[in-house]
Amino acid sequence: MDINSPSVPPAQTNGTSAPTGDLRTDVLALIDRKDAVEAELKALGSVLESHNVNMNTSLTTFDGFPRDDIDVATIRTTRARIIRLRNDFQELMSQIEKGLHQLHASPDFAESTPVAPQPQYQRTEIDTTPIPRVSVHAPFAKVNSVEDGSPAKEAGLKPGDHVKMFGMVHALNHERLTALSREVQANEGREIKVLVGRKEENGETEVEVSLVPRQGWGGRGMLGCHITLL
Repeated sequence: MDINSPSVPPAQTNGTSAPTGDLRTDVLALIDRKDAVEAELKALGSVLESHNVNMNTSLTTFDGFPRDDIDVATIRTTRARIIRLRNDFQELMSQIEKGLHQLHASPDFAESTPVAPQPQYQRTEIDTTPIPRVSVHAPFAKVNSVEDGSPAKEAGLKPGDHVKMFGMVHALNHERLTALSREVQANEGREIKVLVGRKEENGETEVEVSLVPRQGWGGRGMLGCHITLL
């Protein structure tokens, strides 16, 4: 099934003849369907908002792993439904416009019961920008796993480390780890200073390691570790 194609069937019209009860009923039915589509789009937008994502938020980590801090399957299904409904909405608006033109073009329109005017549709964009943390050095990501023989392992990263600085990326500019991904791509084969918080027996300590992203180390990605957003 092509989610980019509208699923709204063509509306029944009566050419350019005088409006009949059937045409008026068809237009009113289209308006009702348009209202229902708008309501569902709003509800689906709330689903994305509840996961703190939008239609463009990455569902994978910078190293290619599915994110484990969100319900990826639900978000993908919701996005697919939103795409289809947006196309349906555009098709419905086109059909409504054509139907209204036919009604207005009829000489008998003034004597008939007018179709209630529809307010102009405005899409409400959901603001999912994360609230910035107060401190630049606040932890923003967690190292979940580290592969043996990987650049991350060689640098000294450990599972459980909380990332505070990753090169130029910190708590106020990580863009839900998108900026971290760019930092890795821009520094292949070059050293990146990584500041992490690590829990020790006597409390948490800060550790700075030198990480060199590279391909061909024998595993997936350029780091060999799984990092997720806190």
